[in-house]
Amino acid sequence: MTQPEAHPAPDACVIDWGITGMTCASCSGRVERALAGQPGVAQVSVNLATERAHIELSPGDMAEDTPARLRRAIRDAGYGVRMEASTPEESDAQHWRELWPVLAAAALSLPLVWPMVAGLWGAHAMLPVDWQFALATPVQLVLGARFYRAAWYAIKAGSGNMDLLVALGTTAGWALSVGLWWAAPAGHEPHVYFESAAVVITLVLLGKWMEARVKRSTTQAIRALQALRPLHAHWLGPDGEQDIDLADVLVGDHLSVLPGERIPADGVVLEGHSQADESLLTGEPLPVSKGPQDRVTGGSINGNGRLVMRVAASGADSVLAHIIRMVEEAQAHKAPIQRLVDQVAAVFVPTVLAIAVVTGLAWWWWGAPGDVALIHAVAVLVIACPCALGLATPMAIVAGTGMAAQLGILIRDPQTLETAQHIDMVVFDKTGTLTQGKPTLQALTVSPMGAESGAVAESLGESDSHGQTPGRTPSENETRALSVAASLQAASEHPLARAVLQAAAAQTLAFAQATQVAAVPGMGLTGEVNGQRWSLGSVRWAASQGVDVTPWQPQVAAHQQQGHSVSLLWPEGAAAPLALLAFGDAIKVGARADLDALRARGLQLRMLSGDSPVTAQAVAAQLGFAPQEVQAGMLPGDKAQAVRDWHAQGHVVAFVGDGINDAPALVAADLGMAMAQADTGTDVAMHAAGLTLMRGELRLVGQALDVCRLTVQKIRQNLFWAFVFNAAGIPLAASGWLTPVLAGMAMSMSSLSVMLNALLLRRHRAPH
Repeated sequence: MTQPEAHPAPDACVIDWGITGMTCASCSGRVERALAGQPGVAQVSVNLATERAHIELSPGDMAEDTPARLRRAIRDAGYGVRMEASTPEESDAQHWRELWPVLAAAALSLPLVWPMVAGLWGAHAMLPVDWQFALATPVQLVLGARFYRAAWYAIKAGSGNMDLLVALGTTAGWALSVGLWWAAPAGHEPHVYFESAAVVITLVLLGKWMEARVKRSTTQAIRALQALRPLHAHWLGPDGEQDIDLADVLVGDHLSVLPGERIPADGVVLEGHSQADESLLTGEPLPVSKGPQDRVTGGSINGNGRLVMRVAASGADSVLAHIIRMVEEAQAHKAPIQRLVDQVAAVFVPTVLAIAVVTGLAWWWWGAPGDVALIHAVAVLVIACPCALGLATPMAIVAGTGMAAQLGILIRDPQTLETAQHIDMVVFDKTGTLTQGKPTLQALTVSPMGAESGAVAESLGESDSHGQTPGRTPSENETRALSVAASLQAASEHPLARAVLQAAAAQTLAFAQATQVAAVPGMGLTGEVNGQRWSLGSVRWAASQGVDVTPWQPQVAAHQQQGHSVSLLWPEGAAAPLALLAFGDAIKVGARADLDALRARGLQLRMLSGDSPVTAQAVAAQLGFAPQEVQAGMLPGDKAQAVRDWHAQGHVVAFVGDGINDAPALVAADLGMAMAQADTGTDVAMHAAGLTLMRGELRLVGQALDVCRLTVQKIRQNLFWAFVFNAAGIPLAASGWLTPVLAGMAMSMSSLSVMLNALLLRRHRAPH
């Protein structure tokens, strides 16, 4: 089932900070332990790939100085805190500034390496020892000072990390060389290892810089989303139009959006017609037409027309901010398999230190000179740095969730990735998921006012999209029925409510404000209109309230066989309904092909619907569902129970829904997939789901499963090669097959190979 512990508790406060100075899995583990030991911390996850800490605090245990104490704990552990995300420009500048130490180390190390290269052609170009000392010492003690600082903090914390291994290994090589130089007789040039110490530090610095560059590539999706935020907005105030900072935009403000500009906030179009490019938000490549009353999303690009909009949400409440937050949180959490890696990393460095000591003693015991024995031990220290091990899982998660975001798929946490591998049944809600979710009033049938329950009904027959037969004037009874229905539905966000209101608007029908409106989930709603209590809801609900629906059954059956949803309207105390409303909702384009593609994967498909069995089966037949694969007349709790029943039978169930009433089933499923569609009120569904599909396209279900599968494959590949590298590298170094320079080069290449393998996820292209 869905793991609730992976998400913040409803009353938890969440802090996301950048952490500087981490170099390996041991570092992220030490930061986690430092934070987890602080009062008020409910849960903490530190991600080496994104260099961020995700901290969940329990408000009941929080104090005013809690953030300050958390920052102090991080700094005491030897790392820095970056509370605000850097802009892309700042990040670029910082990245290139960090290249200078690498270039300086390379410039100083190159003269030390050149004699070794020249020796391959028989040339003798060895530098005097004092020159070697002068070149290697700045690399060791100045450019390599970062390793000493980090190693000291690790020792103070009673743990080890990559920096400790590098500091010990290179210091041993440098100190041994100094000792041999000072102990050598006058006029004798001893064999020293200054080049090994300097080149190892240079290679490690270069490797870390290249790692940072690859990390920037894997986080490109987040950076692209962050870049969608414009800096300014054209505010329409009492004194005309003026530019203001985006941070100063408030809900209710009127903004002007010029052609080609990014829409600054979520809102509703008041004036103008244009198109919006929402591809970076939803993955949809085609522009979407926008006109008055259409919703627009902040970050999308306006087309060739000027728009005037009213702001509905901005800042942290906007859709763009929500998308960025979901992707960042998914990248911040750890996959379950990462816990095993953390346990290994906690004992890895002490084990390597022990192996290095044993290696040096063994070589010395077998008669090797002391300097040779020490160099073999240094090679063990250098090659065993657990960088690749720490980066294997988080880099794949960052790349996978970033790729998913570009396709319009938001993954809530890494648990979702692993759960998706085992899905064998996909359950669909009908309305808004398999259908367009934009029903229209197809027919309105009324009984004459004051007629007995058995009176012959007057039918309006098939209507246009506004529920009004072309060329025919509605009767007084029809107008009254539609007016009452619109009064009851005025405050509802249900798709059927919008269909009623659209039909009323098409007739420019005025209606009273209903009072004491109460909704009965899955059934309908009641309310008082002009002093009269009315109910509007399903046929089943009407029958359960003692209303005689028998005279209406032929028309109900006829509409349901056409796939229409039927509602009845009746006043309190009436013996029979006053009116029948039939709603039609078209099946999504390409839905049958998308479902067949899922069946071809070997997945079992099911459909749940709150509609009557006849209506549900009529729709299901068009989508290829067998009668036994459909359950109808389902309340929200019934859908959740059906999902639990299938889970109890041994199935791993994914549920796909789009509405508030789908939230219980989304939570009950092993994997919930919420379809985020405009004007459908899917916020609750998105919070309840592990996956959010930013477009209402069924093909995204298969694409989401593919992304999860590929990401988990990369995690497993990375972990395999990281473990194999260390398992093979340490014995090779201990047996003398690897020098410290080769070990340093191999260590850097292992980290880069893991990161580049994760980066291959970006080459995945979803089929059209």
